[in-house]
Amino acid sequence: MKKTIPVLCIVFCLLLALPSRFELSANAHSTNADPTTIVVSPSESIQAAINNATAGGTILVSAGIYNESLQIDKNISLIGEDADTTFINGQNSQFIDSIEADNVTIQGFTMECALNLNPASGISMDLFGGCTISNDVVENSQEGITLTSSKYNTITDNIITTNQQFGIASSSSLNNTISDNVITANSQDGISLILSNNNLLSGNTISNNYGGIYMYDSSDNVFSGNTFANNYPTNETISGICISNTFYDNNFYEAVQVSDNSNTSWDKNDQGNYWSDYLVKSPNATEVDGSGTGNTQYNITSNNVDTHPLMGEFLSFTATYVDEPYQVSIISNSTVSGFEFQVGTETGNEIIQLNATDVEDTVGFSRIAIPTGLMNTSSVIILIGDREIAPTWVKGQDTAFNYLYLTYSSGNQTILIISSQTMNLYDQLSAQFQTLNATYYELLSNYNAQFGLLSNESVQLQLFINYAAQLNNTYGGVLSNYTNLLGDYSQLQRSYQDLNASYQQHLSDDNQNLQNVRSLMYIFAAGTAVLILATVYFSKRTYSRPKEAPEKRESILSQPANSPVHNLA
Repeated sequence: MKKTIPVLCIVFCLLLALPSRFELSANAHSTNADPTTIVVSPSESIQAAINNATAGGTILVSAGIYNESLQIDKNISLIGEDADTTFINGQNSQFIDSIEADNVTIQGFTMECALNLNPASGISMDLFGGCTISNDVVENSQEGITLTSSKYNTITDNIITTNQQFGIASSSSLNNTISDNVITANSQDGISLILSNNNLLSGNTISNNYGGIYMYDSSDNVFSGNTFANNYPTNETISGICISNTFYDNNFYEAVQVSDNSNTSWDKNDQGNYWSDYLVKSPNATEVDGSGTGNTQYNITSNNVDTHPLMGEFLSFTATYVDEPYQVSIISNSTVSGFEFQVGTETGNEIIQLNATDVEDTVGFSRIAIPTGLMNTSSVIILIGDREIAPTWVKGQDTAFNYLYLTYSSGNQTILIISSQTMNLYDQLSAQFQTLNATYYELLSNYNAQFGLLSNESVQLQLFINYAAQLNNTYGGVLSNYTNLLGDYSQLQRSYQDLNASYQQHLSDDNQNLQNVRSLMYIFAAGTAVLILATVYFSKRTYSRPKEAPEKRESILSQPANSPVHNLA
């Protein structure tokens, strides 16, 4: 019995572990069953996996260090486990990843050490398109990413740093998207565009490079939402014949050098760029009608002028609603941080929250562009700190957004923008009441018009009585509906308070239920152990009884032959 208890405990633990073992087995079977997916571990070669992969397949690379350079000659997805833990060291080769096919995806790596030849690149692409390079770190190479005669590629959410030449170099390439990258501490320009047209560069932070952007003989490129800072000594240089390039909603913390024969647009939809020295050059500039733009132009060169410079920094944040990403943009003279978007679990209210910090003795402002698909702004509550203010909506060029303008005192302010479902319902009910009220006055007007056309006094009297009764009924209905609407609104307010109290109670109940579940699990485990012990004990009792039968039989048979007991046997 003493030996039985440890054995039962071991069996019980194994039973508990079975689900997770089955799950792991199922996952492993799923990965191996997919012929288009290859998993590479640090003891294996990524290049060998590429050679064995089928077109359209996926290579999953586990965390580790891989000392090799890669030639990707088929349309595959090369996915690293995480850029912080998955490293490809080019070992001073000409390249780390050479893309030699269309529709290649490279994601989730740190790539370094392509220094052998000039030029040499962390990732190079020549004559190919439709590729995506995302969530990678490219560092310590000759150039970070090189595009040559390539088109329709996407380079996004990468960190490109400490390379000996350009961060991203584009030559004779077009229709590429370069967005949301951090390009910093490179020994030449952050981005170089030479003979490259129709490219979109947005949301990039380009800082602390030898130069920000170098653009030569490149046209029809669009720059928006980028930040340029501390790129010395060459800053942003636009030279040669650069035609119809557009810059708007960018933040410039340094001077821009533009050749006189370049035709560049410095705003779009009456919205230009933020220049850190704007108020130094134009101290008397003021904001235009809550637009976030100044009333004095910013002169870059004699032929290049920003006619709608921003009075504050341009910021853009991503908010996801029903699995759909939306961009909320802000122009503010404050330091904006802590942006969050959430939907109330109990109330369904859509809420934007952010912090705005200003220096003392200044009046802060924020012009917030809210996508119409993200938030219903017909009934909005605005809280700045603990103070509710009336929303101020201003005009904007893009009908896909509603533009909210806020001002506040200096200091650290928490701003809440709440789209209240309760208020929306009240507004709908109020609109219905207005419609009913208009119907009443229309009936009254029709009565007056028809009553005036009748000459017979008796008929007029009867019509008057009929109309009076009809109007009285209509007015009574309208009054009843209005009373009901007011009652519904009061009930909605009480329901909201009850829901909030219920939510707090649910939190408390959930904690208690969790404790109860744990207690039940312990009771279940103890009961199972007792059941197994009981089963073992009664099994032993059962199997021990047959041993006594032969001895009893011999005793009975030893009785005299004529005895009743012997005869019974």
